Amino acid sequence: MSRTLVVEQSAIDTKGGAVAEELANIGVVGLAAMGASLARNLAHHGNTVAVYNRHYSRTETLINEHGDEGKFIPSKTLEEFVASLAKPRTAIIMVKAGDPTDQMINALADLMEPGDIIVDAGNAYFKDTIRREKAIRARGLHFVGCGVSGGEEGALKGPSMMPGGTEESWKTLGPILKTISAQAEGEPCVTHIGSDGAGHFVKMVHNGIEYADMQLISESYDLMRRGLGLSVDELADVFAEWNKGDLDSYLIEITAEVLRHKDAKTGKPFLDIVVDRAGMKGTGTWTVQTALSLGTPVTGIGEAVFARGLSSEADLRAEAQTKGLAGPEPEGAFSAIAADPEERAAFIEDVRQALYASKIVAYAQGFNEIEEGAKEYNWKIDLGAVARIWRGGCIIRAKFLNRISDAYDSGEQFGSLLFDPFFKAAVEGAQASWRRVVARAAEAGIPVPVFSSSLAYYDGLRSKRLPAALIQGQRDFFGAHTYGRVDEPGVFHTLWAEPGRKEIKQA
Repeated sequence: MSRTLVVEQSAIDTKGGAVAEELANIGVVGLAAMGASLARNLAHHGNTVAVYNRHYSRTETLINEHGDEGKFIPSKTLEEFVASLAKPRTAIIMVKAGDPTDQMINALADLMEPGDIIVDAGNAYFKDTIRREKAIRARGLHFVGCGVSGGEEGALKGPSMMPGGTEESWKTLGPILKTISAQAEGEPCVTHIGSDGAGHFVKMVHNGIEYADMQLISESYDLMRRGLGLSVDELADVFAEWNKGDLDSYLIEITAEVLRHKDAKTGKPFLDIVVDRAGMKGTGTWTVQTALSLGTPVTGIGEAVFARGLSSEADLRAEAQTKGLAGPEPEGAFSAIAADPEERAAFIEDVRQALYASKIVAYAQGFNEIEEGAKEYNWKIDLGAVARIWRGGCIIRAKFLNRISDAYDSGEQFGSLLFDPFFKAAVEGAQASWRRVVARAAEAGIPVPVFSSSLAYYDGLRSKRLPAALIQGQRDFFGAHTYGRVDEPGVFHTLWAEPGRKEIKQA
């Protein structure tokens, strides 16, 4: 429905027209797809929403197309926008990451007063959020980095939200965000994550887990399509069936839909006309870089990031085709299994089990990174609460997040989700299938980097001794990097160049 645009400091009301001098309790800056959807969501839940966009045409579009959905106060200038907000003024910015975000934060801060709140709901790097929060706090304002997951649809219908910032800012923001977030089993999918950059840190790891989850699903697809020769429609049926059990999740659900889709132009399966090059926006890379700096392995996430990178090496892959790199052909390696219905069904079940076990590893590694990040940056993060808010609205929402929440809420102390009784039993029950899938993939020449690295991580955890002793011996030989002994405390170095190679204790 088209509506007349009202520019003054008054709200557009769906029932009574303009309401003079009414102030907004929340504002949104940046009205591209995500910002406009979030503003509409806020209006749907009884908020009076101030809206501003650098290009006023987007503000006009929002009001003209959706102005009858609630109360909006549009502004042509940032000064008008700030003036239209009730105190403490609360503004959510949804603008391009990087310099545009810094510029908008500073512009808003110049117009605001102590106690006002600026919320960055974009995908910001958490160290930028820490820097921004420190600078804004020095000016007497509150700055909140808020992770938002669910895409445009989630922003409109209910996302999972991960706000950081101060406890004081949460008192104002919390009641608003609880009304617009997704709901899972009657609970809002939002919680105060922790101080300064904690919210964006947790969102970063969420996205890293998402990378691993998507790559695992793709590896499963590849094994069954190239190996078993299943059609996309048969594969859609497989994923739809998997979505009824332990793997029940948003990503498995949409995988079945994507597989069923046919290209309108050619009539071919949609996947067959899509270039096999996966894009990245940086959060997966940040997750791996941060894990490296924290010294915590996220091997599944790392391999998922590298797999996307390899998919984008178009020239290198084309050259590999011309060079004819030798290796087995999947169809031949799987021919006996593909020809026997019982064997084929058994292998599909093996893939399902391997996917489930590897998925558990990805989440375990992700939650370990959150735990280590909390220690490093002095955040108090409730891991059980994180699992609960990921049950709805977000991209990685899945049935087994309830189990993760139960594990962290149980009061039991464990270093990894893999040690929790439920997940330990699940992985142990799946590991025979997992090993068969990795072995069969290697024999067939089908790359399964996340399946493989997840299994290697599991086996690394369960190994009484690792070959790191040899690495440390090599490091001491060429660089005098020292080593520890298994039979006494202290730090030692062997004088490798001297006769008899005498060992000395350095501490």
